Amino acid sequence: MPITLNPAGLATPGGHYSHAAIGNGMVFISGQLPIDAEGRKLTDATFDVQARQVLANVEAALAGVGSEIGKLLQVRVYLTEVAHWPAFNDIYARWAGSARPARAVVPVPALHFGLQIEVEATALL
Repeated sequence: MPITLNPAGLATPGGHYSHAAIGNGMVFISGQLPIDAEGRKLTDATFDVQARQVLANVEAALAGVGSEIGKLLQVRVYLTEVAHWPAFNDIYARWAGSARPARAVVPVPALHFGLQIEVEATALL
């Protein structure tokens, strides 16, 4: 049976889901929005601030289940403006360091709460 968790350092999920699901030695991180640990939505923040918060959320979810950035297998990024791709790529490269998991960047027309970015990930435990 899968194990589902909501690790410390992340806001309570806003819907019927868990931040992380574990099965067969893998962890699946639900889409993370730029929402801080206290539940504040960073709707009015710059794209860079939103991107850093999302990646911090992914890292907190990984750490909370005993994984880490270096164990990432796949990352999916949803951007409301494809023009943000270069800025995101720079922020992501600094965050990921030597890790180079498979990745998709998907332009979307809108995200919940008017936010600009969402990131989901799959990693090994």
